Amino acid sequence: MSRKYIDCREMPSESGCDLTMAGSDEHVLDAAVVHAVTAHGHTDTPELREQIRQGLKEEVPGALA
Repeated sequence: MSRKYIDCREMPSESGCDLTMAGSDEHVLDAAVVHAVTAHGHTDTPELREQIRQGLKEEVPGALA
């Protein structure tokens, strides 16, 4: 199974957030949306989900450990 990751440091943010999360496409997408809404004040919209989906990257085994 392919794993993806997203690193909040690579997204536009004024807060300096350093959260990174990894997992399956849908799990990371859902978790990243919850994080964007609760920690950064975004609204859960199709546009936000697409921006986050485009920010997902292939995880290199062992690179995030």
